[in-house]
Amino acid sequence: MDIRKLQRAIVDGLEDVKAQNIVVFNTEHLSPLFERVIIASGTSNRQTRALASSVRDAVKSRGMQVMRTEGEDNGEWIIVDCGAAVAHIMQPAIRDYYHLEEIWGGKAVKMKVDGGAVMPLPKASAPAPAAKKVAVKRAPAAKTVAAKKAPAKKTTRRAA
Repeated sequence: MDIRKLQRAIVDGLEDVKAQNIVVFNTEHLSPLFERVIIASGTSNRQTRALASSVRDAVKSRGMQVMRTEGEDNGEWIIVDCGAAVAHIMQPAIRDYYHLEEIWGGKAVKMKVDGGAVMPLPKASAPAPAAKKVAVKRAPAAKTVAAKKAPAKKTTRRAA
């Protein structure tokens, strides 16, 4: 099987359903289990499920095999295992939290677009480092005392 054809099928499936921030990493030197990791984002559970379905359909329509799919019940992070390539389809908050690009990363793989030009896939925007919070000493807050309510009066029933 040609890894470039499988990679192209997965990316085409992602692009068909408007995946965001698609990045492809060559992992041949990092893992004996697969040669490519493809990471993409979807904006909702419904879109991530549709992206996974589109990837499966695109891969199968080109005569290749999808081993298994994980995470469709939840929809926040779906993994489509296509053997030599694995697609991680995530919602942006989950993607920002786990930073898979740092694990598999380095350089994104370059791919040919329809016109034949070679261009790298857009890299996911890395979140800016959070500014360090400085502790500020504050004066103790004034205590507020709630006004006490008078106890409720007991009512008695009159015999008829």
